[in-house]
Amino acid sequence: MESSDIDAPMKYRRVLLKLSGEALMGEKQFGIDNQQLALYAREVEALVNAGVECAIVIGGGNIFRGVQAAEGGMERTQGDYMGMLATMINAMALQSALEHIGVKTRLQSAIEMKAIAEPVIRRRAMRHLEKGRVVIFGAGTGNPFFTTDSAASLRAIEIEADVILKGTRVDGIYTADPEKDPSAERFSSLSFEEVFRRGLKVMDMTAFTLCNENKLPIIVFDINQSGNLLRIVEGEEVGTIVTV
Repeated sequence: MESSDIDAPMKYRRVLLKLSGEALMGEKQFGIDNQQLALYAREVEALVNAGVECAIVIGGGNIFRGVQAAEGGMERTQGDYMGMLATMINAMALQSALEHIGVKTRLQSAIEMKAIAEPVIRRRAMRHLEKGRVVIFGAGTGNPFFTTDSAASLRAIEIEADVILKGTRVDGIYTADPEKDPSAERFSSLSFEEVFRRGLKVMDMTAFTLCNENKLPIIVFDINQSGNLLRIVEGEEVGTIVTV
């Protein structure tokens, strides 16, 4: 790579990538697909090589979902804590995949787990990012009744990220679910107010309101399209951006 490529100005210098647990399943019905994990690791590696500071929040829905457990009769609080542990399994898997290809990482957990992760400490996380390490935040917010979307919004605001990049299976926000309605139309950009007015599903209301109040843009994009992450930080129009 030429030096001019490395020195090229990036639209976003510090980002928070939000991945769902389901994204790790690939074609499987449950658990982690190693090929999918490797794909995401390479996408993040491209950001790091470009000099972009990257933090990650990942869900646990491929292993366990507290809401579904509650529907089956389990106490919601217990189910949510189990879901937080599931996010740590995914976070450890992603950490391993990144370090396997030489990307330096730090794993921080909102629930104390001394043997495998640091506690979530904002200043420490920011120092890691400044030193070029990828920071993976696990265990959600550490509290029941909050989703990993809310954790992503909270962590992004705490670390002063420029944008939340929400990786999904579709290439943006549509008027309807494009996997069910072939006539659905994609938006290239939306305001927070438009999303509220149209009743579009981007993140849960707590997460979305946090971003709106803190003027933190959200980009929803197809994480499975190779190169999308790098194209976004370089300033290309990829997916749908939600701004104030």
